[in-house]
Parts: sequence; C-alpha cells; structure tokens
Amino acid sequence: MELAGLRCVVTGGAGFLGATLAAALAARGARVTAIDAMLPGTGANRANLDGVDATLIEADLATADLAPLLAGAGAIFHLAAHTSHMGSQADPRRDLAQNADATLRLILAARAAAPAAPVVHASTRQLYGRPRALPVAEDHPVDPPDANAVSKWAAEQYWMLEHKVNRRHVVALRLTNCYGPRLRIADARQTFLGLWIRRVLEGGTFAVWGGEQMRDLAFGEDVAQAFIAALDAPPGVYNLGGAPAVTLGELAAILVRANGGRGSFRVETFPEDRAKIDIGSYIADDRAFRAATGWSPSVALEEGLARTLAWFRPRLAAYV
Repeated sequence: MELAGLRCVVTGGAGFLGATLAAALAARGARVTAIDAMLPGTGANRANLDGVDATLIEADLATADLAPLLAGAGAIFHLAAHTSHMGSQADPRRDLAQNADATLRLILAARAAAPAAPVVHASTRQLYGRPRALPVAEDHPVDPPDANAVSKWAAEQYWMLEHKVNRRHVVALRLTNCYGPRLRIADARQTFLGLWIRRVLEGGTFAVWGGEQMRDLAFGEDVAQAFIAALDAPPGVYNLGGAPAVTLGELAAILVRANGGRGSFRVETFPEDRAKIDIGSYIADDRAFRAATGWSPSVALEEGLARTLAWFRPRLAAYV
C-alpha cells in the first residue's frame, strides 16, 4: 500500500510499539495520528514520540467519542491494550473493559467513520497458553492461561468477525515478546526484559526466573515493518516471531555482554503466583506471514539489545 499522504491512525500510539510504528509510518510519508489514553502505569510516554512527525490525541478508547478521531483514516493500526498479566488476574473486569469492550467500541466507530480502512491488530502468542509442541503455528489450539489472554482473544475475534461479516481487510498479528527503544523499563509490567534493561543500565542485578524457558524475541523496529507489510497481506491471523530462540538464561548473559559486561543476574525459582500462568517455552512458526509478505526480521538479538541500551542511556531519567 502506498503510504505517502495516507492518514494512518495508531491506537496506543504513545506506547512502545505504537510510537515505534508511528515513527516508521511517518518516515514513509504517512500522516500519522496517534491515539493514546496516557493511563498511568502503562507503556504510554510522551517522550516516545519525541522527534516523530505525528499528532498525539489523548483519548481513552473505552470512553471517548471515537468516530471523529477516525474520520478520513486510510489505515488503522490497533495496538492499544492492557498488557499486565498479573494485573488482569487481580482485576479481570477492568482488563476486559480495556481490551475487549474498548476494541468493540473502536470497531463500531470505524464502521461509521472509516468503513473502507484496512486494519492491522496487535494480538499475542499468549492466546496459545503452554505450547503442546514447538514451534507454534497458527493452527495450534487456543488455550488462554490468564484473564489477559482471554480478553485479547476476544478483541482479536471481534476484529476477525468484522472481516467475515463486513468484509473489512483485517490482519491480526500474534506477537512474540518484543523489545527495543521506547520499551517500558520502569518495571516488569510490560515485559520482564524491560526491568532487566533498567537494572543493567543502572549497574545492578536482575533476577531470572527459571532460566530454561525459550523465547524468540522481536526487535521493535522489525515489528513496525511487519505491521506495515501486513497491509498487503491476505486477511487473517498470523504469528510473528523474531530472532532465533534463546533460553532466558542465555538472554540474560547476552544482555550483560551487550552492556559491556556491566550489570549482573541471578537465577531464582519461579514465583508460585506467576508459575501458574507462565506458558513455558515459546517459539513462533511465522512462515505463513513471511510467505505472504516477504517480511523477515533484520536485527539480530545482540545487535538489537546493544541498540536498545544505547538509546536508553541518555534518556534514562525519562523512563524510570
């Protein structure tokens, strides 16, 4: 799809992936509107859009009048979501409202204001639960391990229903763990790796729970390019992976090495409350998306971690 001059709406646009996508779209000449509720305790940060040619509108998808914000949109990228797994367990109704109901409100507003706009929706590999075999393809059974995965499953399926019933072009990307510049690093609410990055930048020690679980992490800028490529993919649900998988213990060692050997880690027993909802190892089979689009990740894990650390060093105060 030609992006130059196209009005693109990015929900969650002040968050990690949303702002990274906004920057990538703007670099291709798109007119970008970032919508974000700027809720405390989330990944939203105005600093994420520094230097990005995008208009930020502070609005909550759960309460705002969304149709005027979508009018004239040529493409919609839906990345706004509640992401805390433990938070979803503690308050599942709030989690459901932020993920499923807010998504349904967005869909209804888009029907009225931008009925022809293609949509790319940020879904999650968490839907699969504990994998029955690796790597995980799209036909793996869905078995949500926590309330957050249930609400995100509902959000994804509302979008797919919009495609089936109203023929809107919708692509849902089930993302693996993502990292990179703009990630929330104040704590582990967005991902465990955020807190690890903070600790090594501060020269401290971080805990690795278990250490044998495997992950295929994806660099944020690669993910942004995948979202753009998805505009030209056949509608449907696709897995999106990243670099070759490593164990969490290996990841910790690579992170410390990428930081010049500064920082350290210790391996601990998985906390009981988190062990109940942990999915174990995950490796995505994303051959379907690669075949459909020609996309592939371009940033190796150690390079991505080094670039992430370098980006945060002069900006640390704005993120902790």
